[in-house]
Amino acid sequence: MKKVYLLMIGITAFMSCTSIAEKKENSLEKTSPLVGTWKLISGTTIKGNDTITTDYTKNQEMIKIFNESHFSFLRHDLNQGKDSTNTIYVAGGGRYTYKENEYTEYLDYFNIREWENNQFSFEFEISGDTLITRGVEEVKELNVNHINIETLIRVKK
Repeated sequence: MKKVYLLMIGITAFMSCTSIAEKKENSLEKTSPLVGTWKLISGTTIKGNDTITTDYTKNQEMIKIFNESHFSFLRHDLNQGKDSTNTIYVAGGGRYTYKENEYTEYLDYFNIREWENNQFSFEFEISGDTLITRGVEEVKELNVNHINIETLIRVKK
Protein backbone atom coordinates (compact mmCIF):
# COMPACT_ATOMS: atom_id res chain seq x y z
CA MET A 1 0.00 0.00 0.00
CA LYS A 2 2.84 2.32 0.88
CA LYS A 3 4.49 1.62 -2.52
CA VAL A 4 1.26 2.49 -4.36
CA TYR A 5 0.97 5.72 -2.35
CA LEU A 6 4.58 6.70 -3.18
CA LEU A 7 4.03 5.79 -6.83
CA MET A 8 0.94 8.04 -6.96
CA ILE A 9 2.88 10.94 -5.42
CA GLY A 10 5.68 10.43 -7.96
CA ILE A 11 3.27 10.39 -10.91
CA THR A 12 1.47 13.48 -9.63
CA ALA A 13 4.77 15.34 -9.18
CA PHE A 14 5.91 14.35 -12.67
CA MET A 15 2.62 15.44 -14.25
CA SER A 16 2.79 18.78 -12.42
CA CYS A 17 6.28 19.46 -13.79
CA THR A 18 5.16 18.64 -17.32
CA SER A 19 2.14 20.89 -16.93
CA ILE A 20 4.27 23.83 -15.75
CA ALA A 21 6.69 23.35 -18.65
CA GLU A 22 3.81 23.23 -21.13
CA LYS A 23 2.30 26.40 -19.64
CA LYS A 24 5.64 28.19 -19.96
CA GLU A 25 6.04 27.03 -23.55
CA ASN A 26 2.49 28.07 -24.46
CA SER A 27 2.88 31.50 -22.87
CA LEU A 28 6.10 32.06 -24.80
CA GLU A 29 4.37 31.14 -28.05
CA LYS A 30 1.61 33.67 -27.35
CA THR A 31 3.90 36.58 -26.47
CA SER A 32 3.42 39.21 -29.13
CA PRO A 33 6.61 40.57 -30.67
CA LEU A 34 4.82 43.94 -30.76
CA VAL A 35 4.68 44.28 -26.96
CA GLY A 36 6.38 47.48 -25.85
CA THR A 37 6.41 51.19 -26.56
CA TRP A 38 7.23 52.43 -30.06
CA LYS A 39 7.91 55.97 -31.29
CA LEU A 40 6.61 56.89 -34.75
CA ILE A 41 9.41 58.23 -36.94
CA SER A 42 7.67 58.53 -40.31
CA GLY A 43 4.35 57.76 -41.92
CA THR A 44 3.42 57.44 -45.58
CA THR A 45 -0.09 57.39 -47.00
CA ILE A 46 -0.74 56.34 -50.56
CA LYS A 47 -4.09 57.11 -52.17
CA GLY A 48 -4.26 56.48 -55.90
CA ASN A 49 -1.29 58.30 -57.44
CA ASP A 50 -0.80 60.58 -54.42
CA THR A 51 1.86 59.79 -51.83
CA ILE A 52 2.31 61.87 -48.68
CA THR A 53 5.17 61.24 -46.26
CA THR A 54 5.19 62.84 -42.80
CA ASP A 55 8.29 63.22 -40.64
CA TYR A 56 7.06 62.66 -37.08
CA THR A 57 10.38 63.77 -35.57
CA LYS A 58 9.76 67.45 -36.38
CA ASN A 59 7.50 69.53 -34.13
CA GLN A 60 5.38 66.58 -33.04
CA GLU A 61 5.69 63.21 -31.35
CA MET A 62 3.65 60.04 -31.42
CA ILE A 63 4.02 56.83 -29.47
CA LYS A 64 2.24 53.52 -29.89
CA ILE A 65 2.01 51.10 -26.97
CA PHE A 66 1.21 47.39 -27.21
CA ASN A 67 0.56 44.95 -24.40
CA GLU A 68 -0.51 41.33 -24.96
CA SER A 69 -4.06 42.20 -26.02
CA HIS A 70 -4.45 45.97 -26.50
CA PHE A 71 -2.77 48.89 -28.20
CA SER A 72 -2.93 52.65 -27.79
CA PHE A 73 -1.45 55.63 -29.55
CA LEU A 74 -0.90 59.23 -28.50
CA ARG A 75 0.26 62.18 -30.64
CA HIS A 76 0.84 65.83 -29.80
CA ASP A 77 2.92 68.79 -30.91
CA LEU A 78 6.13 69.54 -29.05
CA ASN A 79 5.43 73.26 -28.49
CA GLN A 80 2.34 72.70 -26.35
CA GLY A 81 0.04 74.24 -28.97
CA LYS A 82 1.62 77.68 -28.65
CA ASP A 83 2.71 78.28 -32.26
CA SER A 84 1.98 77.41 -35.89
CA THR A 85 3.20 73.83 -35.39
CA ASN A 86 0.10 73.15 -33.31
CA THR A 87 -1.33 69.78 -34.30
CA ILE A 88 -4.50 68.20 -33.10
CA TYR A 89 -3.98 66.01 -30.05
CA VAL A 90 -4.68 62.48 -31.21
CA ALA A 91 -5.39 59.50 -28.96
CA GLY A 92 -6.90 56.12 -29.61
CA GLY A 93 -6.67 52.44 -28.97
CA GLY A 94 -8.40 49.15 -28.60
CA ARG A 95 -7.84 45.45 -28.95
CA TYR A 96 -5.54 43.73 -31.42
CA THR A 97 -4.75 40.24 -32.60
CA TYR A 98 -1.65 39.00 -34.35
CA LYS A 99 -0.43 35.98 -36.25
CA GLU A 100 3.09 35.63 -37.55
CA ASN A 101 3.81 38.89 -39.42
CA GLU A 102 0.26 40.27 -39.50
CA TYR A 103 -1.85 42.02 -36.92
CA THR A 104 -5.33 43.55 -36.82
CA GLU A 105 -6.29 46.59 -34.79
CA TYR A 106 -9.87 46.90 -33.53
CA LEU A 107 -10.19 50.63 -32.96
CA ASP A 108 -12.50 50.83 -29.93
CA TYR A 109 -11.50 54.33 -28.80
CA PHE A 110 -10.49 57.41 -30.79
CA ASN A 111 -10.87 61.13 -30.28
CA ILE A 112 -12.09 61.35 -33.90
CA ARG A 113 -15.18 59.28 -33.15
CA GLU A 114 -16.09 58.46 -36.77
CA TRP A 115 -13.03 56.15 -36.92
CA GLU A 116 -14.22 54.05 -33.97
CA ASN A 117 -15.54 50.51 -34.39
CA ASN A 118 -13.41 49.83 -37.46
CA GLN A 119 -10.70 47.26 -37.87
CA PHE A 120 -7.44 47.66 -39.76
CA SER A 121 -5.09 44.85 -40.77
CA PHE A 122 -1.37 45.37 -41.19
CA GLU A 123 1.66 43.37 -42.21
CA PHE A 124 4.63 44.09 -39.98
CA GLU A 125 8.35 43.50 -39.89
CA ILE A 126 10.65 43.97 -36.92
CA SER A 127 14.36 44.38 -37.55
CA GLY A 128 16.37 45.14 -34.43
CA ASP A 129 14.60 48.06 -32.77
CA THR A 130 12.67 49.11 -35.90
CA LEU A 131 9.04 48.22 -36.63
CA ILE A 132 7.59 48.79 -40.10
CA THR A 133 3.85 48.34 -40.64
CA ARG A 134 1.89 48.41 -43.89
CA GLY A 135 -1.85 48.09 -44.40
CA VAL A 136 -5.03 49.59 -45.80
CA GLU A 137 -7.05 52.02 -43.74
CA GLU A 138 -10.62 52.23 -44.95
CA VAL A 139 -13.49 54.11 -43.35
CA LYS A 140 -16.32 54.24 -45.89
CA GLU A 141 -18.36 56.85 -43.98
CA LEU A 142 -15.43 59.30 -44.21
CA ASN A 143 -14.39 58.36 -47.76
CA VAL A 144 -11.02 57.21 -46.38
CA ASN A 145 -9.27 54.47 -48.33
CA HIS A 146 -5.49 54.57 -48.45
CA ILE A 147 -2.38 52.51 -47.82
CA ASN A 148 -0.65 53.43 -44.56
CA ILE A 149 3.03 52.68 -44.00
CA GLU A 150 4.63 53.54 -40.66
CA THR A 151 8.19 53.29 -39.38
CA LEU A 152 8.58 53.18 -35.60
CA ILE A 153 11.50 52.60 -33.26
CA ARG A 154 11.34 50.81 -29.93
CA VAL A 155 11.53 53.14 -26.94
CA LYS A 156 14.22 51.95 -24.58
CA LYS A 157 13.54 51.87 -20.84
